[in-house]
Amino acid sequence: MTPKGWHSRGYLPHFDSPEALQFITFRLVDSLPAEAVNKLQIASKSITAAERDAFLDAGAGACWLKQPKIAEIVENALLYFDGERYRLIAWTVMPNHVHVLIEISERYSLGSIVGSWKRFSARLANQAIGRSGPFWQDDYWDTYIRDERHLESTVSYIENNPVKAGLVGDAADWPWSHIRHRVTTKI
Repeated sequence: MTPKGWHSRGYLPHFDSPEALQFITFRLVDSLPAEAVNKLQIASKSITAAERDAFLDAGAGACWLKQPKIAEIVENALLYFDGERYRLIAWTVMPNHVHVLIEISERYSLGSIVGSWKRFSARLANQAIGRSGPFWQDDYWDTYIRDERHLESTVSYIENNPVKAGLVGDAADWPWSHIRHRVTTKI
């Protein structure tokens, strides 16, 4: 499936192109409280990115991604087509959501890539947990990277999200992040 360029999924414009780096956040089906989901559905502009992030970082829901086996399933899904369908730049698997920064290959669309991650990981995670039903929220949030400054702040945000959420004191201590791979490959 080829990239769509500028398009809408019914609410905000999106830019899907191999020329652009993409910052993606997708979350577990129960990761946001009903009040936040309602607010998002009523008017996408009525909730700020900071409010959405605060809701996610509060750790609502079952937080299945806290389980190392489930976090590993998601991480493996991200790594599987790295270098083929996309180039992973940064990622972190949080207890109830995932942040990813990628550069897309020209033969694939952002939606097909995210859909692949979510389908694969949901099937394996549900099997591992012994449950059925929706695992991920249907949609995902994305934004293209505008410039070098935006790239640097996005990578910093991804790396420091576990610290900001109070999960670790140092970003390098979070086990489900690209930092761990970068640190271990330098040794």
